[in-house]
Amino acid sequence: MIRKRLRQFRLARGLSLEGLAAQLDHLVTRQTLSKYERGLCRPSARVAARIARVLGVKNFALLEIPRLSFHSVAYRSEPGLRKKEKARVENLTRLQMEERVRIQNALRPVLGIDFNLPQFRVGSLEEVEKASLQLRRDWQLGLGPIPCVTDLLEDRLIHVVEMEVDDTRFDGISAIAQNEAREAVAAIVVSRRGVCGERQRLSLLHELGHLVLEMKPGLDPERAAFYFGAALLAPKPTLHQTVGTRRKRIEAEELLLHKRYFGISLQALLHRLFDLEIINQSYFKRWSREINRRGWKACEPNESPSETPTWLRRNLLRARAEGVITRSSDI
Repeated sequence: MIRKRLRQFRLARGLSLEGLAAQLDHLVTRQTLSKYERGLCRPSARVAARIARVLGVKNFALLEIPRLSFHSVAYRSEPGLRKKEKARVENLTRLQMEERVRIQNALRPVLGIDFNLPQFRVGSLEEVEKASLQLRRDWQLGLGPIPCVTDLLEDRLIHVVEMEVDDTRFDGISAIAQNEAREAVAAIVVSRRGVCGERQRLSLLHELGHLVLEMKPGLDPERAAFYFGAALLAPKPTLHQTVGTRRKRIEAEELLLHKRYFGISLQALLHRLFDLEIINQSYFKRWSREINRRGWKACEPNESPSETPTWLRRNLLRARAEGVITRSSDI
């Protein structure tokens, strides 16, 4: 354990050592808890049981040896995110991934697929554009809008998690889970709960970009991942067909139609049109000012609800229907 597991569960609950001691009604002190986490001593069975109850886990969870390691963890947030909140999100993400992989392994007869994440080495935004189109070909998506980003990812064992985060400076996190043989078995992408559907969709595909793009030196990872996500939502050939290759003027009504068609925010759509040189810099800046004037920067018109991850529910139902499990406790 107890050392690493106790610290992981504590941080995932957003508790300091002092906070955990208080919730234990000071059964043990902060200093004693610190010694547990540093491996300097072990709690008695009674204390361990009380700690597990306070942390909301079963007793054996504190003794469990993690079977997964995490690779390529990308954390996206604005400057100023509290260290405590960052640690909570990171550790909660790891625990969520462990649980998903455990269920994934139990449901293997139903899933019938193995995790296989493509990789693209890119050194420019042009190469990022090509990578987005190649991914669409690899995943047989065609060039139309993506109806549901969460289904797209979850069906490929890229687990989608919405997380309650009390700091709006958090945007997302992604990671690849590896088993003891160092084989990649699943991935996870996390977005903040409570954002609109358009922002959530781009955020999830942005995180996918961090997972599939291998950046050459000189390419900004955040810029490339954002570009990748927007390119997946609104492919260049489709934009050229629906919007045109050059536009001097676009009315708000038309932008709102494209926003709804592609499932992308107005602000991201305008960035995309500018990146592809469909509109020039002057017109892009003019629309940026107009968005501010209309109050659309904080809340755009016709925002869609966020997509709901359904992988667990869908596959548990399939497993029960096919007799792989008879009750949730079977996994």
